[in-house]
Amino acid sequence: MRLLLHKIDIYLLLFSSYAILGWCMEVLVVLIAEKKFVNRGFLIGPYCPIYGWGAVLITILLNRYVDDPIALFIFGMVICSLLEYITSWAMEKIFNARWWDYSTNKFNINGRVCLETTIPFGILGLLIVCVLNPLFINIYESFSNMTLLIICIVFFTIFIIDNIFSIVILASFKKDIKLLAKDNTEEISTKVKEIIANRGWGYKRLLSAFPNVRRIGTILKTNVVKAKNKVEEKQEEIKRQTEEKILALKTEYNFKVKEIKEKAENKLKKIKK
Repeated sequence: MRLLLHKIDIYLLLFSSYAILGWCMEVLVVLIAEKKFVNRGFLIGPYCPIYGWGAVLITILLNRYVDDPIALFIFGMVICSLLEYITSWAMEKIFNARWWDYSTNKFNINGRVCLETTIPFGILGLLIVCVLNPLFINIYESFSNMTLLIICIVFFTIFIIDNIFSIVILASFKKDIKLLAKDNTEEISTKVKEIIANRGWGYKRLLSAFPNVRRIGTILKTNVVKAKNKVEEKQEEIKRQTEEKILALKTEYNFKVKEIKEKAENKLKKIKK
C-alpha cells in the first residue's frame, strides 16, 4: 500500500512539474512572437494541465519504449494530438466556445490539431521519457515520503481552488456568449472580447490567454457562408461556360448559314448563265 501511495505521489509531482513547464513553454513562445508576457491557459496559476496529463500518459504508456526512439516519437505524437483534440472538443461542448483554432494551418484536423504542433509533441515525448523523467524522478526519490505528500497536498489544494474559480468565470462566460444572437463573426468576436474585458481581472486574463476565442455558432456560420460562396462561384462558372458555348454555337450556325447562302447564290448564277 505504501509503495502504491509513493508511486501516486511521483505521478502527481510529474503532473505538476510538466504542467508548470508547459506553461513556461507557452509563455516563452508568445513572448518571442509578440514581445509581451501573457499568462497562458484558462487557469490563474502558472500551469497548463494539458501538458501535465500528456506527460503522465506518456510516462505510463510509453516507458516500455525507452530504447526505441522511433516508437517513442510516433506514439508521443499520437497520444498528445489525441489529448489535444479531445480537450478542444470537450471545451467546445462544455463552454460553447473554440479556445484555439488551427483552421488556417496546413494539415489540420477540424482546426483542433495540426502538423505544426504534432511534430513537437513527438519530440517532447522523447525528451520526457529519455531525459526529463529520469532527472525528475531522481530528485523526487531524494525526498522523504512525508515531504512528497506535503508538496502534493499543497500544490493540488491550490490547483483545485484555481480550477473552481476559473470554471466559475467560464460558466459565466458561457451564459454571456449565449446572449449573442448576431451571425457576423467579426461582430461577435468583438462583442465576446468586450464582455470578458468588462468583467474584471479574471475575465481579462482569460481574454489575454485566448485572444482568438470565438463562438462555435459563428464558426459554423462562417463555414456555411464559405460553402455557399463556393456554390455560387460554381454556378457562375457553369453559367459563364454555358453562355460561351451558346455564343460559339451561334457563331458556327451563322457561319454555316452564310456558307449555304453563298453556295446557293453561286448555283443560281451558273443556271442563269
